Amino acid sequence: MNIARILYPVKVLGPGDRIGLWLCGCSRKCNGCSNPELWAKRPEYEITPDEVFSLIQKISSSHQVDGFTISGGEPMDQPEDLASLLSLIKPISEDTLVYTGYRLEELQARDDQATKIALNSIAVLIDGPYIEEQNDGSLLRGSSNQKIHVLNTKYDKQYQRYMAETQNRIQNFTTADGIVSVGIHHPTF
Repeated sequence: MNIARILYPVKVLGPGDRIGLWLCGCSRKCNGCSNPELWAKRPEYEITPDEVFSLIQKISSSHQVDGFTISGGEPMDQPEDLASLLSLIKPISEDTLVYTGYRLEELQARDDQATKIALNSIAVLIDGPYIEEQNDGSLLRGSSNQKIHVLNTKYDKQYQRYMAETQNRIQNFTTADGIVSVGIHHPTF
């Protein structure tokens, strides 16, 4: 799998202290995307799901992990590796929020087992292409056309409460490459 970033604690893309993963590779390439640097896969970012899980275990062994947020790039362009990773991290937390530019109906119509397995392991899916003209500050969504699907009903109340009590915020992480700004940004950012 191709992963550019693993950040902790992400506090702005779902409830609690989360591990955020940003995958590389995107066939969608939405105009105005906040992460165009993640459109192309990069050989130096190639890692197996088991290796990613090993890194996650190091974080979770000494820190509270309330959930995972997976973005990109386009996570659903790597369905086999995504499904494998989701099964590995499930014992740490089943609260996995995944961003995708595909619509849920498109993913459900796919004829591959990996996508079906991935969808069965995702707690919350935020779907739909990013449309810059519809970036109106909608909570957890880059643009208002995107929909929030709670696929695991165990998390209905938690996300209803989160949506009622939270507003979009930005969180900055210092990395070896500079500063990574995480969250839902306004179109003028």
